[in-house]
Amino acid sequence: MALQSMTGFARSEGTSGRYRWAWELRSVNGKGLDIRLRLPGGMEALEVEVRHRLSEALSRGNLQVTLSVTISENRVEAVVNEEALAAVLKLRDALGSSVVDPSPMRLDALLGIRGLVEFREAVDSEEIIAARDAAILEGLSKAVAALGDMRRREGEALGRLLAGHVDRIEELARRVEADPSRSPEEIARKLEAQLQALLESAPSLDRDRLHAEAALIATKADLREEIDRLKAHVGAARELLAEGGPIGRKLDFLAQEFNRESNTICSKSNAVAVTSAGIELKVVIDQFREQVQNLE
Repeated sequence: MALQSMTGFARSEGTSGRYRWAWELRSVNGKGLDIRLRLPGGMEALEVEVRHRLSEALSRGNLQVTLSVTISENRVEAVVNEEALAAVLKLRDALGSSVVDPSPMRLDALLGIRGLVEFREAVDSEEIIAARDAAILEGLSKAVAALGDMRRREGEALGRLLAGHVDRIEELARRVEADPSRSPEEIARKLEAQLQALLESAPSLDRDRLHAEAALIATKADLREEIDRLKAHVGAARELLAEGGPIGRKLDFLAQEFNRESNTICSKSNAVAVTSAGIELKVVIDQFREQVQNLE
């Protein structure tokens, strides 16, 4: 499964009858999937289906989703107030011969009666509205697919970048592992020299107690466990990158583990070369974690 970035943009537009519509989708980093949807008035019925399609295609990111709809042709229809018309006709019949002008009522006279005829925007049939909504939802699917394509392209670039960071982390871990200062013999030699200097300056100190403390310090100074864990985390990161899909949270956890081991290496270091490698390790891990924040 391909990696996906959480940033992207897509637009889809089309027409259905006299309606013209356009979708705009913008995606940025987010801890979860946060959909902010803006629909035109009167189209709220689409919201459930829109959110369903978005949540099926995407798992993380802050999404701003906007639908705009315009009407290319305004149609007006006349609506007769049947009750008012019936009342007017009833009145005319009641007046009968009392009416000076017995000729049939003219259309302009009827139109002049307030409230008898109302002109308003034509209402489309249910079939037309259903066809419009179906076209709009199809356009949404195209926009979501385009957004996914853009996020995958960025995800591929991020994957290559992260793989390079993982390679560098492994390289630095091996540098620490190979440094002569961390060999048991070198640690013992340094401690022996320090003990000898201490005993010469203070002969009354308990030699056996000092050697026991030195052995404990030597044990704590060993970096074997930290290096082994770093190698294990490197392997796990490579497996996740090869697996693909929404792995951002898992890689973020590994970044924290990388950082923990690098901190321990720096604190245990007894040589400039190891400290230097540990500091560089922290820099690379920070870069790794920063890029992971963009990954779904």
